[in-house]
Amino acid sequence: MASVLNVSAYLFTRIDHPASLRTVLRERASEAGLRGTILLAEEGINMFLAGDGDAVRGFLDEVRCDERFAALRAKESWSDEVPFGKLLVKVKREIIRMDRPEVRPQDGRAPVVTPATLRRWLDRGADDEGREVVLVDTRNAFEVDYGTFAGAKDWRIDRFTQFPDAADSHRDELEGKTVVSFCTGGIRCEKAALHLRAEGLEAYQLEGGILGWFEAQGAAHWNGDCFVFDEREALDPALSARVGA
Repeated sequence: MASVLNVSAYLFTRIDHPASLRTVLRERASEAGLRGTILLAEEGINMFLAGDGDAVRGFLDEVRCDERFAALRAKESWSDEVPFGKLLVKVKREIIRMDRPEVRPQDGRAPVVTPATLRRWLDRGADDEGREVVLVDTRNAFEVDYGTFAGAKDWRIDRFTQFPDAADSHRDELEGKTVVSFCTGGIRCEKAALHLRAEGLEAYQLEGGILGWFEAQGAAHWNGDCFVFDEREALDPALSARVGA
């Protein structure tokens, strides 16, 4: 039975002095024997960590004791080995780079669609008002090649900073429709949905991203696997690493 707990978690929240928090989090994660990456920026926190289940959950509970991170939620999966070589804690300008400073999810989220709601929409072929639903994959092209939702828009971007221009170029594909942006864990599609709404589109983000979808809906409406940024390489809809990955 797999014994290593892997978590991905992020939260857009204002952090006035992320550099001072870096040392504290690194010491606590190291003491817990965790490996992976924690990114900090003035806009929030993003982490991918692995280790003993109790140690990982205990660390997250400690982080949530800080009121800025009380709403932090983690997506879990299990593996036989720790898929990270070491622990890194970094301070960045953005926890997910978009180069659009006007997009500020720490000041307010875009509306979300839960996996259950999106499943209902996809099953019936329209949202609850009868509008056509368009899924927009906000990930890089190589990630999309591992798997994506059936019929999702894939604009073949190489990095997330290209997403706003790509969306502007393909606006005619989205106009007058209900747009749902999605990504691996939710962080990119949260910024993407805010950008799309600022451009006047009826856009939402998929709550929990692809990993949240797998947990709630399995392989429904999905083709392939989901690329993850660790040594497992990809997870199937059962949240297990593919054999040979």
